[in-house]
Amino acid sequence: MQINHHVQEEVTRLAELLKTNKKFDEQTYKNADIKRGLRDVDGTGVRAGLTDVSDVIAKKMVNGVLKPCDGELYYRSISVKDMINSYDDENCSGFEEATYLLLFDKLPNKQELADFRALLSEYRNLPRNFVRDVIMKAPGKDIMNSLTRSILTLYNYDKKGIDNSIENVLRQCLTLIAVTPRCAVYAYNAHQHYNEGKSLIIHKQRPELSTAENFLYMLRPDGQFTKLEAKVLDIAFILHAEHGGGNNSTFTTHVVTSAGSDTYSTMAAALCSLKGHRHGGANIKVMEMFADIKKHVKDWKDKDELTKYLAGILSGENFDHTGLIYGMGHAVYSVSDPRAVVFKTFVEQLAKEKGKMKEFKLYRDVEEISTKLIMEKRKIYKGVSANVDFYSGFVYNMLGLPQELFTPMFAIARMAGWSAHRIEEILNAGKIIRPAYVSTNERKPYIPINKR
Repeated sequence: MQINHHVQEEVTRLAELLKTNKKFDEQTYKNADIKRGLRDVDGTGVRAGLTDVSDVIAKKMVNGVLKPCDGELYYRSISVKDMINSYDDENCSGFEEATYLLLFDKLPNKQELADFRALLSEYRNLPRNFVRDVIMKAPGKDIMNSLTRSILTLYNYDKKGIDNSIENVLRQCLTLIAVTPRCAVYAYNAHQHYNEGKSLIIHKQRPELSTAENFLYMLRPDGQFTKLEAKVLDIAFILHAEHGGGNNSTFTTHVVTSAGSDTYSTMAAALCSLKGHRHGGANIKVMEMFADIKKHVKDWKDKDELTKYLAGILSGENFDHTGLIYGMGHAVYSVSDPRAVVFKTFVEQLAKEKGKMKEFKLYRDVEEISTKLIMEKRKIYKGVSANVDFYSGFVYNMLGLPQELFTPMFAIARMAGWSAHRIEEILNAGKIIRPAYVSTNERKPYIPINKR
C-alpha cells in the first residue's frame, strides 16, 4: 500500500506529539495503590477469578511461612509430570489425552480416547476451497497474523457462529483445536511459496495420525518423521496446552468471553495476545541469543569464557543490550519450571538422535551459569531457573521447524487450554470483566478554536 510522502510526514509529526503525552513513574503507581501489571509488589498475581482447569504451584507453606518451592503444574488436579512419566509410546496421543482431561475433567479410557481422536479427525476438515480462498490469498510473513485471520474467517462459514450454548461452543472449540495445526502449516507453505519463491507442497491430514504426527507429516515435503520426533513434539504440545487462568492470553480469553463474544473472536483475541514477544514469542529470542553466543564464544566448553560473555549479556553490553538472558526466569516459578524439568530429558534424547549433543551441553551450561549469575547480579534470593521457552526453541530447531512456526506451535497447543477456560467462563457467566483505572488528569477549560 503506497502512502503519499506528505501524509507520512504528517504522521511522523503527530507521532512526535504523542511522545509528549504524560508518562507515569513508579511513585505515581504507588501513590494510587495500583497493582501494575495486575501484580503485587512481591510478584504474585492479583486474584481476578476462580478456575478449576489447572493449577500452577510455585510456593508452599513451611512452618507458617510461604516459601518458594520446585514448580508443579496440574491439569484438573492431575500432575502433568505424572502424565508424561507414564507416557504411552504406542499411540502418540498425549496431547489428545491432555485436551480431553482439560475439557471434561476426567481422564479418558482407551475407547474414549480412540473415539476422541476420531472426533478430532472429523473436525480437521476445512470448508470447501477455504485453503485456496482464505489461506493462499494475500499470504503474510507473520504466520500468527495469518492464523488469526483464518480463525476469524471460519466464523463466516459457521451457520451457528454466534450461538454461545455449551454444546455449540464445544463443537466450535473442537473444530479450532483440530484445524489450527492445518491452518498454521498451510499459512507457512503459502508464505514460502508466494513470498520466498519456494515450491508449494500441500499435504492433507491423515485421519489415523495424531495431532503431533499430522503436524510433522503436513509440514515436511516427504511427510516422513521418526517415532521419537513425534513423541517429543507431542510432549511439547502437552506442556504448552495450559498454564493457569492468569497468563495474558488465557486472561484475554476470559475477558472476551465475559463480554458475550463468539468463540472465533475470542480465540482470535487470545492469538493476538500470544503473539507478543513478552508472551508466546520468547523462544525465538532464546534462539537468537544462542546464535549470538555461538558467534562470539570461541570455545563452548570453556566455562570461564562462557561466563564472561553471559555476564556481558546480563549487564547489557552483549547481544541485544536489554540485560536479559532469555529463557531464564518466570513470572511465577522461581526454584524450577516443571515444564522445563520434564522437557529437558526428552530434549537430550532428541539431541542424541540428531547428533546435537554438543549444542545440548551448551544449553545445559548456559542454564547452570546463568542461574548463578542472575542470582548474584540481581540479588535474587528466591531463586531463578530456566523456563520452558529455554529448551522449546532448540527442540523445534532440531525437528526442522522454521522460526516462523515457533509461536504458532504454542498456539496449536494452547487452543486446548483456551477452550477449557472459555467454557468455564460461560458456565460461570454473570458479570463482564471490567477492572477499574485511576484517572490522573487535571481539569482544563475548553478553549474555542479561534483562541488557541
